[in-house]
Amino acid sequence: MAEELLSHEPATGALLWRSPVGDVDEEVAAARAGWAGWAARPVAFRIETLRRFANTVRARADAFADLIARETGKPLWEAKTEIDSVVAKVDISVSAYAERTAQRRLDSPMGARTSVRHKPHGVLAVLGPYNFPAHLPNGHTVPALLAGNAVVFKPSEKTPATGAFLVECYHAAGVPAECMRLVIGGPAAGKALAEHPGIDGLLFTGSARTGLALNRAFANKPEKILALEMGGNNPIVVWDTPDVDTAATIVVQSAFTSAGQRCTAARRLIVQDALYDPLVAAIDKLAGRLIVGAPHDDPQPFMGPVIDNPAADGLQDGFVGLLTRGGRVIRHLVRSDPDLPFLSPAMIDVTDMPDRPDAELFGPILQVFRAHDFDEAIEEANATRYGLAASLISQTPALYDRFWAGIRAGVVNWNRPTNGAPSNAPFGGVGWSGNHRPSAYYAADYCAYPVVSSEAEAARAAIGIGLRDP
Repeated sequence: MAEELLSHEPATGALLWRSPVGDVDEEVAAARAGWAGWAARPVAFRIETLRRFANTVRARADAFADLIARETGKPLWEAKTEIDSVVAKVDISVSAYAERTAQRRLDSPMGARTSVRHKPHGVLAVLGPYNFPAHLPNGHTVPALLAGNAVVFKPSEKTPATGAFLVECYHAAGVPAECMRLVIGGPAAGKALAEHPGIDGLLFTGSARTGLALNRAFANKPEKILALEMGGNNPIVVWDTPDVDTAATIVVQSAFTSAGQRCTAARRLIVQDALYDPLVAAIDKLAGRLIVGAPHDDPQPFMGPVIDNPAADGLQDGFVGLLTRGGRVIRHLVRSDPDLPFLSPAMIDVTDMPDRPDAELFGPILQVFRAHDFDEAIEEANATRYGLAASLISQTPALYDRFWAGIRAGVVNWNRPTNGAPSNAPFGGVGWSGNHRPSAYYAADYCAYPVVSSEAEAARAAIGIGLRDP
């Protein structure tokens, strides 16, 4: 019997979907055979095809959102916002392609000209995550197809049904089947795809651990493009603000939206000593009101379960680890059912903890640090190998200027949550959060490479120095 990959609903444990594991060699070979024909099509043809894809997703939005909600456990309202992002990505990518990779002509001496144009890489592999299983891989795929590449996509083994549905939408819209390939499988399939000699690059969104392994694997392959979008140990700093309730709301949105399963989620709250007691009390009160439930519950929950039981087990172990290192519990991490991965929002004070671990706890756990002055707050915010997102909540513009200048992150916000970065701007981080290839609006940059040409309609040449007389 062929090996199968199964997908279960986190909220119920029920079997949702099953499929045979794919063959990486076959999928890459198909893409290699087909990409040149797609690349030869006019860009207007590719744009029109991808706009049909957006319309296809829009027409199937209810079924698609239902599938995402069931497979990830996120509330239905949040799954619907993910579908909106998938649809919006097409027009954003068309604008980015025109701006970032536009053809340019420059004047040159002697009647020549210099042209700047862009070419696709060829076959690009896309490895997708489970937290936004449609939106995030789609953010790589649409720009890649628009530039003329073929794509071999392996969704997370935790959300393969969503990945398969996404690929069906591409095919239904007219993207050639040979140019949009799907690999179903686990980590071994992802490793085989990343190492395959038939790909010309890899576009990855996922954990820092996997991203670091990919970076090492590509170290001796400079001919292949590698774009890494990884996680974050993101700080949110609250300082000099009179509106404690609004600050608490922004902190809760930053830390607990999507059950904390966003790479931009706030992991660390750094708060001014004078604001500590009222702010922590307000966050604790609001967190206690958050509804944790299944995707289709009525009323709709604020957050659902984490992705699966192993993830919940790891988060519980991580919380206990903070306790044993000297953390002080503000709000316990509660698992309502030992057989299902529902976790409540949790808070723990780590101010007096020596050697605070620099780890991304990918779930609803917020670590709190009390700072005595703003320099200490920035120093603590930068005490991480990651560098994805950071936010300051303050009514003082001068503090934001200092924060923006001193913080090391690719997304720096003011009086806004750490998460929810717009797709019409670049998105990415530094350090263990990425390799300086931001996605979103700047994805066009890594989906095509510039070609510079010096051109003249007639050949002219002369050597005016360094020749002997004839």
